[in-house]
Amino acid sequence: MNREKNNTVYSITLVGLMAAMCFVATFLRIDIPTPMGKTMLHLGNVMCLLSGLVLGPVKGGLAAGLGSGFFDLFDPAYIAGAPFTFAFKFCMAFVCGAIAHKKLDSRPRRIAGAVLGSLSYVVLYVGKNVAEGLWFYRQPFKTVLTVAATKLSVSLTNGLIAVVVSLLLFGVMRPILKKAGVFDRLQARKER
Repeated sequence: MNREKNNTVYSITLVGLMAAMCFVATFLRIDIPTPMGKTMLHLGNVMCLLSGLVLGPVKGGLAAGLGSGFFDLFDPAYIAGAPFTFAFKFCMAFVCGAIAHKKLDSRPRRIAGAVLGSLSYVVLYVGKNVAEGLWFYRQPFKTVLTVAATKLSVSLTNGLIAVVVSLLLFGVMRPILKKAGVFDRLQARKER
């Protein structure tokens, strides 16, 4: 009973730590104005993918969604999109973690997880913006495509940076996390 409680506290602490890292990393950004609001080039996605790599799909998804969602709640330009951000970033880390966490010793699985996690976010984010422009704002199709192209290019750049940097960080952190028993504790919790 006591050991199970310790593992729960440990898991909650790790999720909170990674959520805080997602939140803070999103402040490292360059804002880019578009006709339908602004978009940004930022490092938050790096931590979202790292959350999936370190914590696995569900806990990594929670960390990514909470940290990124809270960021949106603190910026008036993004506050209305906070629920979408939570869901999309959760999905990003979930996909990454679901693919990579099954066999963390496999570099191709880690790469595939990071790439597919990043692409899932890009598809969701750009798709939401297209749907919003067409059906909510009732903008002309050409305007929506122009905005979507801008957001797609920024999102793909963010995604590429996130994949490369998160994999490099995970490569550096993995031996330390392994030695500290992080993966063993998370695995033991999953098996119960």
